[in-house]
Amino acid sequence: MIRFLCHILIQLVLGAIALIVIHVALPDVGLSLSGFFIALGVFTLAHAVLGPFVLSVAQRYAASLAGGVGLVATCLSLWIATWAPGGLKLHGLPTWLLAPVIVWLITALGGWIFMGLIIDRRLMRRKAYKLARSIA
Repeated sequence: MIRFLCHILIQLVLGAIALIVIHVALPDVGLSLSGFFIALGVFTLAHAVLGPFVLSVAQRYAASLAGGVGLVATCLSLWIATWAPGGLKLHGLPTWLLAPVIVWLITALGGWIFMGLIIDRRLMRRKAYKLARSIA
């Protein structure tokens, strides 16, 4: 449960960073301050739901495409986030090609760094500490 909550928190932070980066880096991305929070919530929720769904579909019907699951889930999540009124707006094909790649890179690398290198190590230490206390 702690790992899941950490994962959601990290996804919120990384999603916020990614949305700010694409807003600043890509000229055809529209994002207002109030729309930022709507887009962040919708994106994070959609990504949390779509990631496992797209993975299961890819493994079932096209195992060779399983490596692109994160990118597909990110693209779909951004698309869903554009539905929210006053939220995220992406205009033009170059923006639709670059924005998912940038967001995916930030969330994938950030998630790997935070979850793999920081959170998992802390949880392993905590587990080892509890085990040592139970033995002693």
